[in-house]
Amino acid sequence: MSAGRDAAGLAPWACRPGRSRGRRFAEPPAPTRDEHQRDRDRIVHSTAFRRLVYKTQVFVNHEGDLFRTRLTHSLEVAQVARSAARELRLNEDLVEAIALAHDLGHTPFGHAGQDALHACMAAHGGFEHNLQSLRVVDRLEQRYFAFDGLNLSFEAREGILKHCSRRNALRLCAVEPDGPARRFVDGGQPSLEAQLVNLADEIAYCTHDIDDGLRSGLLQPAQLEAVPLFARWHEVALDAGQASSLAAAAPVQPGRRLVFETLRRLLAALIADVVQATEAALAAARPGDVEAVRRSAALVSFSLHQREEVDALKHFLFGALYRHAQVTQTTSLAQQVITELFEAYRARPQEMPADFAATDDVPRAVADYIAGMTDRFALREHERLTGRRVFADL
Repeated sequence: MSAGRDAAGLAPWACRPGRSRGRRFAEPPAPTRDEHQRDRDRIVHSTAFRRLVYKTQVFVNHEGDLFRTRLTHSLEVAQVARSAARELRLNEDLVEAIALAHDLGHTPFGHAGQDALHACMAAHGGFEHNLQSLRVVDRLEQRYFAFDGLNLSFEAREGILKHCSRRNALRLCAVEPDGPARRFVDGGQPSLEAQLVNLADEIAYCTHDIDDGLRSGLLQPAQLEAVPLFARWHEVALDAGQASSLAAAAPVQPGRRLVFETLRRLLAALIADVVQATEAALAAARPGDVEAVRRSAALVSFSLHQREEVDALKHFLFGALYRHAQVTQTTSLAQQVITELFEAYRARPQEMPADFAATDDVPRAVADYIAGMTDRFALREHERLTGRRVFADL
């Protein structure tokens, strides 16, 4: 692109740490890190980030050691987003911070846990993992004398709050009028870095859910070969394999190596498409700075054709994997665990740690406590409180 670089090599529309909209609580600058490097480091050292290693993506923790967790997913999102950010000359440290924090508010047992907790909280404001991620970094992490939370920059918090209903946005704006929820009231956009992480999240889970689905045996290669996006790169990978040195000994056979070769090409193609489509959108809009980005329509996207193919892949995964009978059975049991934990803690708040039990808003405190659990801790607590092992027979 023709636009010039500044001293940091960033495009004019990138977020610059020296021009951050600041933190909720003023702090002196760090001697060796800029504001967004500091954000990233605080996230990596947080308790909530470490818990992601035992939080489910699709498969519950006891189902296998090699399936993705929220932690490995977050790392893959960060890798995808940084690769694209480098090409687009966006702020890589901010992109990484947002990617690593975007799932901090997820419950145990993935979306099944979130749905169950939302149902439990229906009469108390509901539960939504994006709002909970912001709540984690703003309030629930307790590491500093001067404030609750991690006191992240506005730009990091803006990226973490990917979705928000108008009702919740108005509630947040009542406390922080110019905070990260304002755009959901005024109709604006977040930074390009935040937009990019949102799309990188979609790219990462589409590709790694294929891998986990095949590894689990719930998906079969023949099913995926009927999905155009996968089929095209599978054919490319197969041709490359036939031309490789290994093929001299024997023809390429279906297996893990062919899956990996297919998925790495698919992943690279999706990233390249996002970069190309976003460059075209930026060339047309030419926002002068990040504030102009926030006033523009969304600028980070797939091309139209690629969006159609990705949507078709997502539709396939929804029916063939996320609604597979085995996954549905696990989902039902996981929701039972969350619901019964909620009921037990609400009836007996003293069963929670003192920091959670000492509150006038017991339902929200229970939701905070459960949302912070790992899969295995939730199962241990459920067994302790109910005397039953829910997954014992699976």
